[in-house]
Amino acid sequence: MDGLIGKKIGMTSVFDDAGKYVACTVIEAGPCVVTQVRTEEKDGYDALQLGYGEAKAKNTSQALQGHYQKAKTGPKRKVVEFRDFGIEKALGDIIKVDEVFEEGDYINAIGTSKGKGFQGVVKRHGFRGVNDATHGQHNRQRAPGSIGAASYPARVFKGMKMAGRMGGKRVKIQNLEVVKLFPEKNLILVKGAVPGHKGAFVVLEK
Repeated sequence: MDGLIGKKIGMTSVFDDAGKYVACTVIEAGPCVVTQVRTEEKDGYDALQLGYGEAKAKNTSQALQGHYQKAKTGPKRKVVEFRDFGIEKALGDIIKVDEVFEEGDYINAIGTSKGKGFQGVVKRHGFRGVNDATHGQHNRQRAPGSIGAASYPARVFKGMKMAGRMGGKRVKIQNLEVVKLFPEKNLILVKGAVPGHKGAFVVLEK
């Protein structure tokens, strides 16, 4: 599967050929360096390991520094493997955005969603609260209500929608349309939202 590592820049909007307003996410995709080539004979599968973003040598172990030196590059902040890469590349080669993606392609974006902390059921699961604010109801507008357990089954079933930690999870958004490419700036515009905050790493798969 072809792909690249990128960084979420933010959001913008463009007008398509029909004059329709389209909200887009701007992603700096690459350039990525091939830091390792895995083969069927040696590793049991074919894949390319790509590195993106510069890291400080003092924050990188000596083993990893040696790993990057084989590819004649510096330490990287993010490393991802892509199996069955459709483009033939050697160790140390650089892959740019226009080599992998084209305008009109549909891609998947993988990232870590924004952490929201500990949230109640209304924000976390979309509950509407218990009844209305009238008829003696008091401080119940955002309450979860009954959770269904009595003397039988005398326990709470796993997976019950309740308050808890929200966000901060790996999320995969599928079938995002590539609206525009800016190869000279390593930018790609995709239609719709992509998980993560500004500056977060995003893995793009074709």
